[in-house]
Amino acid sequence: MAINTFFKMFLPKDKVFFTLFENMADVVGKMATQLQLMVNESNEDKRAEISAIIENLEHKNDDFTHNVFTELGRNFITPLDREDIHALATALDDIADYIYASAKKINFYKINPNDLGIHKLADHVLQGCVEIKKAVRGLRDMKNLREMTEAIVKINSIENQADDVFDMSIDNLFNNENDFKEVIKKREIYQVLEIATDKCEDAANVIESIIIKYA
Repeated sequence: MAINTFFKMFLPKDKVFFTLFENMADVVGKMATQLQLMVNESNEDKRAEISAIIENLEHKNDDFTHNVFTELGRNFITPLDREDIHALATALDDIADYIYASAKKINFYKINPNDLGIHKLADHVLQGCVEIKKAVRGLRDMKNLREMTEAIVKINSIENQADDVFDMSIDNLFNNENDFKEVIKKREIYQVLEIATDKCEDAANVIESIIIKYA
């Protein structure tokens, strides 16, 4: 116990990394919420406006990611392993990138997103981001391990469900869509939405690794 107390004296008191992670998780949550609004919006012009909001949020998230890497270079002692900090920042940034890519493709291809597969996948992206926020908030003090672990389990389940939705959507698309251009466009949208849930799982895996090391 005395040894643990001794080493704790050298732990950094600066919580800047946790604040940045929480900011990033908050931004991806907002992006996912906007994405859900976008896929439920029938008006093309309004969808374009929502896409612009998502783009601005993605740029904001890029700034937070850059700040994490800047702080890594500035701080000799960090509250978590440097590799874990880098991995989590990258994973959260990837979630934002794929949410933005989804919105951009819907807007660019001028696809009417009134499609069951798109709606369900967007729902899964939002659900994953909600759980990511819970897990990230717990990193600051590691006091609510149950909530963090439950969030990680839910994210893994959400990713599995998204895989099933993707497969069913592709099957339905090939069986019922006769316009090959629509097939190509919707397949790409399904794919980037499903990858966004993969990236949520990647972030959850990093957090799980951190829990194992530090809890």
